[in-house]
Formats: sequence, structure tokens, C-alpha cells
Amino acid sequence: MACPYFAGKNRPSSIQSQALESRQSIDASHSHHNNGINNETPLSYKTYLKIPQLLSAQSLLSSEGGKVTPVHDEHLFIITHQAFELWFKQIIFDIESVIKTFDCEYLEERNTLCIIQRLDRVSQIVKLLCDQFPIIETMTPQDFLEMRVYLGNSSGFESMQFRLLEIKLGVCDELRILYNKVHYTDVFFGEEKDKIFKARTEKSLLDVVNNWLERTPGLEANGFDFFGKYKSAVNGMIDQNKVHAEACEDLDKKQVLLEECQSQVDIFATLFDENLHNELRAKGNRRLTHKATLGALFIYLYREEPRIHLPFQILQRLMDIDSAMLKFRYNHACMVQRMIGSKIGTGGSSGYMYLRSTCGDRYRVFLDLMNLSTYLITRDRIPPLSAKYKHGMSIHDWMDNLSSSENDVDEESGIHSVSSHPSLAEKFKKATSLSGQLILDENVNHYRHAGKPETEV
Repeated sequence: MACPYFAGKNRPSSIQSQALESRQSIDASHSHHNNGINNETPLSYKTYLKIPQLLSAQSLLSSEGGKVTPVHDEHLFIITHQAFELWFKQIIFDIESVIKTFDCEYLEERNTLCIIQRLDRVSQIVKLLCDQFPIIETMTPQDFLEMRVYLGNSSGFESMQFRLLEIKLGVCDELRILYNKVHYTDVFFGEEKDKIFKARTEKSLLDVVNNWLERTPGLEANGFDFFGKYKSAVNGMIDQNKVHAEACEDLDKKQVLLEECQSQVDIFATLFDENLHNELRAKGNRRLTHKATLGALFIYLYREEPRIHLPFQILQRLMDIDSAMLKFRYNHACMVQRMIGSKIGTGGSSGYMYLRSTCGDRYRVFLDLMNLSTYLITRDRIPPLSAKYKHGMSIHDWMDNLSSSENDVDEESGIHSVSSHPSLAEKFKKATSLSGQLILDENVNHYRHAGKPETEV
């Protein structure tokens, strides 16, 4: 289901080209780079990883000028923050590859496992970074005070990579808290500022995920019409709750139940009314478009269908990243409060108070996915899939339907000729375009009539 967005249609040749380019982009991310190593020098652990350069990148300001007693914990401070930056670089690297894979008209289904793997890696890295704060906190506030004088006006707010990370995830610029009454881009200059502005013009992870969700099958009003069926199911649930409330003899309890029913009506209205949804989105209370929200809800409700498993896992990983980033911001704020209390930060900000303000929903990217639980209904009320869509969402069903619907089989070889049987060729095209796992082209001429189809090229 990663992209059964051409269900029942032939995928255009341009789509096949995009799918091929998408697979090549994933492979390209593993390509070898020289890293400036002299090919004449025997490759070793330290030359490949540039260990000498890495280990010489810690210059303690407290030890310059022949100071007798340098601040011991400055070394820890530098190491941990350099480790942050290295992991930021890896996160950006992985997010960029996921964006490139998503950013196509047809998402090749075989690429979804790679997407899940890399999103999971990003989540695990952010969780690891959260665990670095307790290491910094082994430095006492008094020790940090001894070192703080050497930091001058430098601040973590000046981390260009962290800003890139936020932009590429999809943090909304309009919702950011001003830092010391200035825009966050004002602290960057030259090449760093160019990178920030370039990233702001490019698609974010939120953008490409939104586009992907909008193409979810079953949303078409002239097809399965998920939205229409879902609204009917919800309205039926609310009507039943109202009947139950009206039948209650306890007046106080009856009033409470009726208020709960009205609350349900108001909550679901924010989903049923596209204009209301767009108003909330304009205010920053929603991130996804209305259609993308319905696509995500469809995946949530039908996640047990075989073809929905991987898309559901993608949504889970996106929420994991969002939760991990929120925890990272909170841990950072708590660490700063522990070290400097309510003092002004080194960069001139309000320190802890500023960092605490970034821990709210303003900086959440996939908040809409979290809030989908608001609109879940019980399994017995989920609209059943039509036979067409049920087959499309079941790997085995479309295989069986494909192999058993025609009797034109060569008795000796047991092979159907797809190219010579128009109706069978059409079924094969529909099935392969739905699965996204096989591409029908001029080289695919036959498939074996057995429990599982095979292609002979």
C-alpha cells in the first residue's frame, strides 16, 4: 500500500522512471567517498576515520595563556557538544534521504522498509542525545560557573545544524518563539545563513509526508468514499449515545451524558468541516491538510490489512521522532535550569524560560498524527472495505484472484501468456500497479499459474 495510488490504472512510464530513480537514490546514499585520503597511503582505522584530526579538535580556552589550573570540566563540555553536532549531521543525512525517497509521484513499495529503518534510526539517535544530558549534569553548577566565563556570548542557539534539522523536519517558522527578540536566522552569517535560507525553500519531511498521505486510496468520493462512510458511522455512534442519554432517568446523569454527546459533535466537527480544519491550520493548530488527515486516519483504522502494515509503521516512526524531539528540548531546558537557574543565557536569551517555551506544541511537527486517536471509533463501527478494496489491501487475495480467474493455461508448461491474453494482461497490470512491487513492462511476458505468480523475463 506504500503507494497503491494508481489502483486499477496503468502506471505511466514517467512514474516507472521515478520509481527507478527513487531506488537509485537510496543506493546512492551508500556510495563510497574518498574523504581526502591519499590512495597511496595504506588505509587504517585512524586514517579512514581521521582520528588524529578528530582528537585534536578539543581546545580548552581555560588552559590557554599558561594558566596553572585549567577548568577540568571544559573538556567534557566540548566533547559532549561536539558529539551533539556529529549526531545532528547524521540525522540530517538520513532525513534528506527519506525526503528524496518520498518526494515522487509514485512511492515504490519496496522502498518503504528503508524509510522505516531510517526514520527509526533518527528516533534512536534523538533518544541517545537525550541521554547525553545526564552526562553533562555530572558537572556541578559551581564547576560550570568556573568555565562559563570562557564561553563569552556563544550559545547553543547558534547551532546551524540544529536549525537545519528543525527545518528539514518541518518546524513551522511562523510559530517559532523569538530568541532575545530577534529572528533565529539573524544569528547566522555568510555560508551558514545561505544554507539556512536554502533549506527553507526546499520541501520538508512534513511536506512530502503530507503529499503521500493525500494520495491514500479509498478517499475518492466516486470510489470507496471512506470519508462519507466514516461520517455515517460516527453520526450513528453519536445518535446512539444520545438515545442512551435521553433514556437515563437520573436527571443529573442525563445532563452529563447529553453534554458529552455535544462535546463529541464539536470534536468531530473539526474533522468533518474542511473549512474549520483549514482555519485551525491557518492558526497553527493543525499541520496536515484535510485530505492528508483523512489519509492518515484511513491508515489508522485499516492498519490490520496486510497492505497497510508498512504505512502504519511509517506513521508510528514519525510520531516517535516527534516525541523524542520534545523530550530532547525538555531535557535541555532542565539541564540549563540546573546549571544556571534563572540567569540570563550566554547568548543573551532568558535561558531556561526561553528553552521551556520551545517545549510546547508550537515545535511539534507531527502533532496531527498524535491527535488522530481523538477520531478513532470501535472496530465494529469501522466501515467494511468493499470487495474491490479488500482484495487490493490483501497480498494473497490479489494473487489468488489473478491466478484463478483465467483458464487459458498451457497444459505442458502451466504458464499463462499475459501478452497474448488481453483480459489477463489487464488484471496483471491492475494488480502490479496496486502493489507497487512489480512493474509491468515489455520484458514481462508470462507468469506461472501456481499459488504464487512468477515472472519470466
